[in-house]
Amino acid sequence: MKLHKTVLAENSLEKAEQALQNAKMNIENNFLTGAHNRAYYAVFYVVLALGYLDEFITSKHHQLMGWFNKKYIYELKEFEPILSKIYGTLIRHRETFDYDVSQNPTKEDVLKDIEDAKLFIDTVKPCILKKLEEQSGN
Repeated sequence: MKLHKTVLAENSLEKAEQALQNAKMNIENNFLTGAHNRAYYAVFYVVLALGYLDEFITSKHHQLMGWFNKKYIYELKEFEPILSKIYGTLIRHRETFDYDVSQNPTKEDVLKDIEDAKLFIDTVKPCILKKLEEQSGN
């Protein structure tokens, strides 16, 4: 199981980086909804990587967010509560812009969400890399 979960975590981390790059490419092409969607998924994938390493596996977006907030923000205090706010904002925006056809994001909002997603990943990624290193040593 250890090898399997580290491979899943590494793949999720790679997908997070790709999603962030896709968000930036989409914004350059003025594809705002796609850019926002990819910004959210960058955060989703990085938290999914943590979940794999901690043997918390779910495909439910809100369940994953709840687990991350409970464990890493409030119990372990590994990360500042601003990450909870960023995650919550990104998931709400994704749901709005992906499912409500009457709503469209502004370029400024999408740029802010991409910046926040990058901050989230840059903050969480070292924790994942440390866990991967620790688990490869076992």
